[in-house]
Amino acid sequence: MPLVGILMGSDSDMAVMGKAADILEKFGVSYEMRIISAHREPDLFFEYAKSAKERGIKVIIAGAGMAAHLPGMCAALFPLPVIGVPMHTSSLGGRDSLYSILQMPTGIPVATVAIGGAANAALLAVKILAVSDDALLEKLEDYAKELEEQVKAKDARLQEKGHRGYAQDE
Repeated sequence: MPLVGILMGSDSDMAVMGKAADILEKFGVSYEMRIISAHREPDLFFEYAKSAKERGIKVIIAGAGMAAHLPGMCAALFPLPVIGVPMHTSSLGGRDSLYSILQMPTGIPVATVAIGGAANAALLAVKILAVSDDALLEKLEDYAKELEEQVKAKDARLQEKGHRGYAQDE
């Protein structure tokens, strides 16, 4: 049974939202991924958001561009955490999406990550789930160690090769 719902209004968001799926898979967190438009399929959207809790979903990650109503509407209908992922847009570079997701009315919170930040949205979902899952918390701690080791390895390479040698290797 999926614990996280990954929702997007268009398949044009797939390249970004796929990064959330990749992170959830890395941590062994079950998820479902759907393309549902709040504007073009309101009945289907309402059914999805209202039934998500009963289907076992604990967190929804919703990606949206332009008017970016999807995360906010999820938060209005789904009683558990919603994480909004603003999409880059051609007209305003994603600032329209970002502001739309950030500016939620009191009582309807949506956690918001950076424009295109689906990987961080998934990591936030994993952290939310890890509050009550010690095995998942241990995986997060191991992941943090991996990140630390990656930075140490990069610094060691820089110290060995200098900044010019480091840049030539890339």
